[in-house]
Amino acid sequence: MTIKARENGKTHETCTKALIPVRDALDILSGKWKLPIIIALSFGNRRFSELAKQVHGITDKMLSKELRELEMNELVKRTVYDTVPVVVEYSMTPYGETLEKLIEELQTWGTQHRKRILRKGK
Repeated sequence: MTIKARENGKTHETCTKALIPVRDALDILSGKWKLPIIIALSFGNRRFSELAKQVHGITDKMLSKELRELEMNELVKRTVYDTVPVVVEYSMTPYGETLEKLIEELQTWGTQHRKRILRKGK
């Protein structure tokens, strides 16, 4: 470890303490589809078929799997309405809505990164 790192309080222990919660978050949100599903639901409740159309390229099987995992992690709520035919709707839970700030930051960073890389290519 460098002297500068020690002076800034960046020790092996503080690094490990920072990595563990980040790893936990990435385990829940990782993959190609979870964040697009969350973003789609952040604009309002959606039925399965609406999500399948909005999240381009996802298969029904994958969408079903990802929704189950998001529901298991209490980020998404599945509501079944007693109608004929049965209607199933997905929505963000209040806990899932706590991701809003994180997603906004990712969007801001992604926009800036895209501009930077596109400028570089010219």
